[in-house]
Formats: sequence, C-alpha cells, structure tokens
Amino acid sequence: MKTFADQVVEFNKNLHYSGKLPKDFQVLNPYLDNPETMEVMQKFYHKYYNDSSQRKFIIGINPSRHGAGVTGVPFTDTKRLESVCGIKMESAYTHEISSVFMYDMIAEYGGAEEFYKDIYINSPFPLAIVRKSKGSWINANYYDDKTLFNDVKDFMIDSLKKHISLNLDTSEVFILGKKNADFISKLNEEAHLFDKMTVLEHPRYIQQYKSKEKDLFIDKYILALKNK
Repeated sequence: MKTFADQVVEFNKNLHYSGKLPKDFQVLNPYLDNPETMEVMQKFYHKYYNDSSQRKFIIGINPSRHGAGVTGVPFTDTKRLESVCGIKMESAYTHEISSVFMYDMIAEYGGAEEFYKDIYINSPFPLAIVRKSKGSWINANYYDDKTLFNDVKDFMIDSLKKHISLNLDTSEVFILGKKNADFISKLNEEAHLFDKMTVLEHPRYIQQYKSKEKDLFIDKYILALKNK
C-alpha cells in the first residue's frame, strides 16, 4: 500500500507542463533544475506524510521561485526547512516572506508534526511561473494574464484532481488569497471538486500589509483549520 508521502513524491516526480503559454511567460520545474530539490522534497514528505490518513487541503496560487520553487515544499524556504523541519539544503539558501507567516502559524497550531498530520498544502498550478519584465524574469501568478489562465486551466483541474486522489477531504477546502479564490471557484464550477470554499488572506499579503495584525490572522487560520 502506497503511503500519502509515496503518492506526493510520485506526483512531483512526474510533474511536467507541455501546454501552451503566452509570449513572455515561462514555467520553471524545480525538480529538473536542481537534483537536491528532489532529494529534500522526498525527505520532507517521508518525514511528515508517511501514513495514509485523510487531510484537509490548503490551496496556494503557484510556487514562488524562492519558496517551493527551490525546496519543492509549498510555503517553505530553505531557512524554515532546516530550522523547523530539520532538513538542510546545501545547494541553496532562500528567505521567503510567505514562509515566515506560515511557519509562525504552524508553531501556534502545535508544530510541524501536528500541522502536517492534519493538513496538505499545494497549488492548482504546482510549478513556478515567471514572466519577462524589462529584460529580466520575475515571479508571476497563473491568473495574471487571461490567456495564461485559459492556457493552463485544464492542467490545473487535472492537478487538483490528482491532489484530491491522495486522500484529501473535499467537504471544505481552504484557499489562500481572494483573487485566487475567484479563479478556483471557476474551476470548481466546471469540475465540481469541493463542497465548500473557505478563503483566507494570503501569507504574503499579511506579511507585507498587515504585519501589525499578524496574530489576528494566525488565530483566523487556526480557527478555520481546526473547525471540526
């Protein structure tokens, strides 16, 4: 019997986007770009997901180049991967502001072991997207461009179905970011994936604009996630 961890690792190993993209957009696959990403990602999932339990699902947007785009673990930069999860990455060092909020919230929840026992986090588009701006590449969201969204929509529905098949609770899903939720609800209307959608403010938004009220947002997350 394959564990939750085995299935996530298999999903990540087979990740590949070969669909269309608008001009000036690119998809980055962290697992192909750095062999150590594959290694630390496997260590993480085997540490926290080595069972077959059902979990609640938190949906982000798409990985950033400095968070999951490096570690292969959503909302986890190399700092927190090492300091909280005890997994050191030799080939990269990253600091990502969303990761700061997420791990402060995880500490309040009861710690990484407790949190990941209950929760699985991923994105509808599970690879990093970048766009060309003034000659350099910057992070992009799957919904930044109407053509981009239409190009990746079927791939996202397929990815969400694969995540759900890991043994996720579909009675309520937790979506990070209001704009993200607008687009996920379009996918949900089409594919009927989740019964109820609960929207939480995105960690980046909280860290950048609401840092003084951070504790309130941490409480909001925990109340929503621990609601039986």
